[in-house]
Amino acid sequence: MSFKLGSVIFALALAATPSVTTLNVQIKEYDVPTAKSRPHDPALAPDGSLWYTGQGANKLGRLDPKTGEFKEYPLKTTNSGPHGLTADKDGNIWFTAISGGYVGKLDPKTGAISEYRPADGTEIDPHTPVIDRHGILWFTNEETNYIGRLDMKTGQMTLAKVPTAHAIPYGIVILPNGDPFFCEFGSNRLATIDPASMTIREYTLPNAEARPRRLALAPDGTVFYSDYARGYLGHFDPVAGKLLKEWPSPGGSGSEPYGIAVTRDGVVWYSESGIKPNTLVRFDPKSEAFSTEPIPSGGGVVRNMVATPDGHLYLACSGVNKVAIVNTAK
Repeated sequence: MSFKLGSVIFALALAATPSVTTLNVQIKEYDVPTAKSRPHDPALAPDGSLWYTGQGANKLGRLDPKTGEFKEYPLKTTNSGPHGLTADKDGNIWFTAISGGYVGKLDPKTGAISEYRPADGTEIDPHTPVIDRHGILWFTNEETNYIGRLDMKTGQMTLAKVPTAHAIPYGIVILPNGDPFFCEFGSNRLATIDPASMTIREYTLPNAEARPRRLALAPDGTVFYSDYARGYLGHFDPVAGKLLKEWPSPGGSGSEPYGIAVTRDGVVWYSESGIKPNTLVRFDPKSEAFSTEPIPSGGGVVRNMVATPDGHLYLACSGVNKVAIVNTAK
């Protein structure tokens, strides 16, 4: 079945209730040093270390996967509310301070922190960051409804308002053509932004109740998203501008899929935050088969995850004050 919305034609492809098997992978969890840190997002640094935002502790943290050793870095502005983070090619950690209203940069070698805000004083609430191949950091702003662009060399920040009111821009990735692609958690829309003109183009998903929350880029340039409200996994083609297919998550309509990543082999991984304990889900796009496994600690809501080149996943288990490493090969 297909129908037309605006200038974009969508093919509505729904899968039947999926067959589900038991996942058998190694999930190793680590307690972060500071109590009530509420680890929000994880990140992978060039040296293979796992970084996380300690939103409740006003710190960034680093875990050495080889030794299990942690190191924490307090932020210089109180109540910054560190949210998302990403590492540049030199190992600097760029983070979003959702409560402090700035984008920050941590130099792990010195502990020095730089803060970047709009030059005109515009209020922002930076949410999720991503770096493109030209050294530009893009970030979503949840409640202020902006997409931000930060030149990491000059510190110049530019903002573009999302056309849909209360869109709640959330997850964001960089497409192979260099365009940032983001989801609107407050609506049933996905969108791209032109890096040069800052023009935003929105794509409306067929189901009005859809609420895409996180995104993961597949090796072929398509995007998978977690539909938090409906309990679905979706697959979207940004080039064609259409939904390819969606599948009900194994945990059902209340499963609340959240953190999501794609490993180099094209396999999709995500967590169901509405299931207690939270589950880690594996989805093979080729066979359309699902496998699930409970997270040992319960997870406490896995808000984000990142895939590593060697086939591991880094998770932040916010409600139980842990981070985790998943060996997907076992």
